[in-house]
Formats: sequence, C-alpha cells, structure tokens
Amino acid sequence: MRRARRRDTAPEMLVRREAHRRGLRYRVDKAIPGMPRRRADMIFAGAMVAVFVDGCFWHSCPDHTSIPRANRERWIAKLEKNQQRDRTTDTHLRELGWTVLRFWEHDDPVAAVDVVEMAVRGH
Repeated sequence: MRRARRRDTAPEMLVRREAHRRGLRYRVDKAIPGMPRRRADMIFAGAMVAVFVDGCFWHSCPDHTSIPRANRERWIAKLEKNQQRDRTTDTHLRELGWTVLRFWEHDDPVAAVDVVEMAVRGH
C-alpha cells in the first residue's frame, strides 16, 4: 500500500490538464471543509464544486473491482470502509451546499471535464 499514490495519479492528471486547458482554475488535494483529514482531488471554491477521481481498486468500481485472495476478509472490510468514507464525505459536502462530482479512473477525462465545466460555470 505504500506505493499507492494518494495524489497526482495518471487519471487525475489527465482530468486536471483538460480542466486547465479549458481555463478552469482550481485547488489541488485540498482539505474538505470541516473534515481536515479528508481531501478532494480538485476544489473549485468559488463555485463550491468538489471533484474526486476515484481509483477502481480502492473505491470498489462496480465494473472493475477485484479483491485480493490473500487476507481476503481484511481487504473486504478495508474496501467497504473506503466506500463508507466516500459516502460520508459526499453527504457532508452536500449538507454544506457543495456539488460533489465523482469519476472513475477509467472514465474519459474530456467527458469528465465537460461535467465539471457545466457545474463550475453553470452552462
């Protein structure tokens, strides 16, 4: 797990580059308001939009999830805890009036930024 990148993953960088190319400006790896140990991949503070680019393994993608055979029960508990943490974070942000956008690492970055741009710019 030490090798797993927490930020600046390849899928995240593709989304960030596309957003920057379109003139969108954002904060990277920013703490969630009221939840200092949780971070969003991209924050558009003025528009109150939080963007997450979730990895298929760590966030249990319904299309690509896999559970290691070794320590299977431990991994199941860990991945379920990750999903619960994601839902808690989403709920917290929505209660504060934020728009929460989550994308999978395999999603098309251009299509993802289309959604982000609509949320940030409102058109």
